[in-house]
Amino acid sequence: MTVNELIIDLKRIIPLAQAEDYDNVGLLCGNLERQVSGILVCHDALECVIEEAITMNINFIVTFHPIIFSGLKSITGKNHVEKAVLKAIENKIAIYAIHTAFDNDFFGVNFRICEELGLQNQKILMPKKQNLHKLEVFVPQNFSEKLQNALFDSGAGNIGFYEECSFSVSGQGTFRPIEGAKPFSGTLGVREKADEVLISVIYENYKKNQILAAMRSAHPYEEVAYQIIQLENENQFVGLGRFGEFEEPMHEEEFLGFVQEKFNLQAIRHSNLNKKKIKRVGVLGGSGASGIGAALVHQCDAYLTGDLKYHDYFLGEGKMLTCDIGHFESEQFVTEHLVDILSQKFTTFAVSKSTEKTNPVNYFL
Repeated sequence: MTVNELIIDLKRIIPLAQAEDYDNVGLLCGNLERQVSGILVCHDALECVIEEAITMNINFIVTFHPIIFSGLKSITGKNHVEKAVLKAIENKIAIYAIHTAFDNDFFGVNFRICEELGLQNQKILMPKKQNLHKLEVFVPQNFSEKLQNALFDSGAGNIGFYEECSFSVSGQGTFRPIEGAKPFSGTLGVREKADEVLISVIYENYKKNQILAAMRSAHPYEEVAYQIIQLENENQFVGLGRFGEFEEPMHEEEFLGFVQEKFNLQAIRHSNLNKKKIKRVGVLGGSGASGIGAALVHQCDAYLTGDLKYHDYFLGEGKMLTCDIGHFESEQFVTEHLVDILSQKFTTFAVSKSTEKTNPVNYFL
């Protein structure tokens, strides 16, 4: 399998179109035509991780955080970023980042946090507007099934955990071929009638070109009658954060002790206790102050994230226990979770978890 072929499969598992616009996801460096010897999964593709890949004879690294983010104009090895990228290039190692694509994934970062906590009835905290569109296309009745299959094969009609979703309406169309036309049926200069089907499918905008190409290829008409409608629907299966509920509520002190044990934390920074039992919990791995408002809207009793500032603790308005468990600590299950996912998909070569420590934060106790 080449790097390019591997990336195509990776995009099917974790679509990069789910990532935030500001993020730098995808292939950061590497030769698309090179054969893949194995996958090493890490949190940060630092120089020590590149050295680990060299030792293990692995030439493809899947990293959660992108080592190249912005402002990189040259690669001379003058800092930790350039040293890592330079070493990867010199040793023919590809680096592929997934970051917020995995943050927004239904079975991604925040799903794993909720699973570790044992939360039930999980939902997306901040559903993403996914640029959904609806395609409506008219086709002769005898060709409707062929066209429908072509649309499905190209990625149209996927809604949440359902695929091949569509709606069809039968009717009668009219057309009159004029000079220059090469009609599929009918006579020049004569108005014709045709039994047609209107097929409607929903798709994510990043699939547009491939879906329209499949439509035109499978359609018998010289001029395909279709329209594209932009939708305002939120995607309830893609977005940042997550929330769920404990089977039985906990007292605040009990909850904090439970989280500390589950995440192996030395400390938890949190807002004032308000003697409220904790049943519904919101989570957002990484820097998650942006999710405090959404957690309040969803009536969460507690909210777990990282990188909170002093004033962020007031945003809970005394109604919600707001907890900073640390950036890395909130994402600590990412590499293990990725290895589990990728190992099930790629069985012809090894998928390994990096053993290198990349978390730069330490505690003095």
